[in-house]
Amino acid sequence: MLAVFSKSVAKSPEGLQSPESNSVSSLKDAFLAQHFESLNPSSVTLNLASSALLAYSLHKNNPLLPRLFAVVDDIFCLFQGHIDNVANLKQQYGLNKTANEVTIIIEAYRTLRDRGPYPADQVVRDFQGKFAFILFDSSSQTAFVASDVDGSVPFFWGIDADENLVLSDDTEIVSKSCGKSYAPFPKGCFFTTSGGLRSFEHPLHELKPVPRIDSSGEGVWFNIQSGC
Repeated sequence: MLAVFSKSVAKSPEGLQSPESNSVSSLKDAFLAQHFESLNPSSVTLNLASSALLAYSLHKNNPLLPRLFAVVDDIFCLFQGHIDNVANLKQQYGLNKTANEVTIIIEAYRTLRDRGPYPADQVVRDFQGKFAFILFDSSSQTAFVASDVDGSVPFFWGIDADENLVLSDDTEIVSKSCGKSYAPFPKGCFFTTSGGLRSFEHPLHELKPVPRIDSSGEGVWFNIQSGC
């Protein structure tokens, strides 16, 4: 899965920016979308004006951590993994028996947006399982992104040359446009347009950028970690 959000939708944390980034534009000449398609046959790409790009493929789909995609009322959601307490969440959100993980995420977001009975960290904390998801509400130009407490699903984010936020389950996809300005998405955390990056495990703790050396030992980028 792949998502690119403009800085008007998702302002990237400063800690992701590497001084020796070597990043390029993700969206110019459909650069990153074409690269994603070259690696993922039969992929689907959605260009949502100048705000966002989403791409999805079942190529090399992991049956233990499957990818799902759905659109409901201008809300787009990419999901990978599985949620263990699906039955309880269906009951909580009044969903029918055919609802799956990705439709539960969308309904949880809509409830949070429209009625807000719980804080966002509580909503994500209710999801028990192994997952990462990317949601975009095109009507309100809002992004909502999260990863489970163990970081069970490979999930990465970075900043490209135009300060767009890039997210994918494939590290090579992110580094292709972001150079060294990328990192694993922090486990146990969620990111929203309005609130930025927060920990749903420890919502009162400040999140700080931490220097991180890459595997070759030649560069530095930043990983955002909870100060707990």
